[in-house]
Amino acid sequence: MDDIPFIAQETSLLLLQQWFTKNITTTFFKCTRWQLEETMDLLNCPFHYFCDSTYAGNLPPFIDLSALTFVALSFLSAAAFTALEFRTGGEIFGRRRLKRRYFLPSGPIVLPLMLLVLANGQRINTLFPLSQMGPSILLLIHVSALAFENRSDQRSIRYAVLEASTVSGILHASLYLDSVILPYYTGLDAITKSIFSSECPSCVCRKEELVVGGRLVSYRGCSKTTLVIIIALCSRMLCRICGEERLSWVIKVLLEVMSWVSVATDAVYLMIFVPHDNGVQKVMGYGGICALIICNVLRKIYGLYGWYCERNDCLDEKNNACLRCV
Repeated sequence: MDDIPFIAQETSLLLLQQWFTKNITTTFFKCTRWQLEETMDLLNCPFHYFCDSTYAGNLPPFIDLSALTFVALSFLSAAAFTALEFRTGGEIFGRRRLKRRYFLPSGPIVLPLMLLVLANGQRINTLFPLSQMGPSILLLIHVSALAFENRSDQRSIRYAVLEASTVSGILHASLYLDSVILPYYTGLDAITKSIFSSECPSCVCRKEELVVGGRLVSYRGCSKTTLVIIIALCSRMLCRICGEERLSWVIKVLLEVMSWVSVATDAVYLMIFVPHDNGVQKVMGYGGICALIICNVLRKIYGLYGWYCERNDCLDEKNNACLRCV
């Protein structure tokens, strides 16, 4: 009976330690402003920082669940349209007037909802931590924009507006994503490469200066990948409006190849090298993006092969096969 108070005291201390660890971790990962203080110990504490911002708190769990469901459905729609393109070559959309763009992650309906999720991503942290899985949303938008072209009339105002809105949406998505992941990466650097001081719970001593985004993770939403994709989409739009000459077509293809390589590199880097609390969730999210990239690249290669056969007048329209290659 004498051991009961001792066990209760140990349990209370353990719960208090867990609460403190969770609270300080949230403070570090959600801190948006780090303040540098003067220090007298230039040898052991040349840089002394503390968090000078307050976290507003997590949104209700049903918001996280809604965001997770919405992103999962967007991924499934992109995967389904990829499979249909393999099977029909896109003819089903022209015959049945199925507005594919309304269901794509880069379309005029889904993309604004994606931006809404990313704009509130700092507080989505219960079931679907956007600070860790947010890059998968931007990668999904990138893949969708590269893989599926708008099928409106190439000389209509509607086509130009759709392409311009897609470019603007990608740029805004990258900016919103950085506002979510950069505090997380900064806090990750601060909590792993610093020593806690006794001044306050978030006060740390560092040997090197703390930079925005930290030095542990190099991925950014506004990066060369986003820039190359935006240039590739603009090149695609100009080619369709002004006509595809040989030189412009080669430039467009090269830009799209660079975009696919950049997106694939980001997906592999995020899946392998970036730390994550839930390894299964990370592998499923970024592994699915990698699989989607591979399928669409194979589809693009198959489409280029068919285009080459058609341009050389060797396409058998009845059997849909290249006569010179058979």
